[in-house]
Amino acid sequence: MARVRAGEVQLGWREWGRGDVTVVFIHGNLASKDWIELAAPLFPTGLRVVAIDWRGCGDSDRPKPTADYTNYSMRQHAEDMLAALDELEIGYCHLATHSTGGIIAARMLLMQPQRFGRVFALDPVTPLGMAFNADQIGLFRAMMANKELTRTIMATAASSLFVPESMAPNAVPRFREGLPDIEALFDRIIDQTFGVSAGIWIGTPVNLTREKESHELERRMPELRHPHLVLWGEWDGWILPADLRVMAEAMPDCRLVIVPGIGHSMNLERPALYAGYFGAWFGGLPA
Repeated sequence: MARVRAGEVQLGWREWGRGDVTVVFIHGNLASKDWIELAAPLFPTGLRVVAIDWRGCGDSDRPKPTADYTNYSMRQHAEDMLAALDELEIGYCHLATHSTGGIIAARMLLMQPQRFGRVFALDPVTPLGMAFNADQIGLFRAMMANKELTRTIMATAASSLFVPESMAPNAVPRFREGLPDIEALFDRIIDQTFGVSAGIWIGTPVNLTREKESHELERRMPELRHPHLVLWGEWDGWILPADLRVMAEAMPDCRLVIVPGIGHSMNLERPALYAGYFGAWFGGLPA
């Protein structure tokens, strides 16, 4: 297990490939660096891909959350990532993000714009943030205490992997036939998810709601001039396409692509397709 110092915490990290072009993967909420594990071997040669766990996730430290969860804010995660890049001596790189990793990356880009090139954003939480009500945060609390509930909710983040009728209310999600590698990874991911910090379970929705209410990043979207390719799976029930369209219109160089037959997590649902988009966006870039 590789770990890197980032200020007060140690963060888990992995890398795949070798090359002069470096891409850093920022995962989503309740997730880890391992969410690109099946896709990474299919990335083009010449790329070095580094994935880093947030604090509270994967193989990273789990500091006790403060009463207001500010030590698990999007700004804090961004600062952690920048500190990890310093420690790993990655002076310049491109970014690949998934879900809440998108808004963390936005903060990174605004803090140190010269450090980054292209961005490949899969079903991202946009700079607009997301609002969670008390009932939704209560669901996260219930998931903390119930692994089967965690699996059921997490299945909605990769909906195309499951038999449709098994996704009905009060049913148990059942994998489609012929996906042994993905099913094994998903089961391991659920074990990881169930072990994340309370700062992730509750802190993430609390802090995303603060981002939504502050409008800070929303106002700064025109400053995000880095070329963005944004993918949204048409079965994604987590990210509002209207938010993505607002982002694509506000940012100077942002292309939005809607992908049919995919849910929130192409990196899990269709790793080869994800690798194809990844390679098309990052492959062949000059060192």
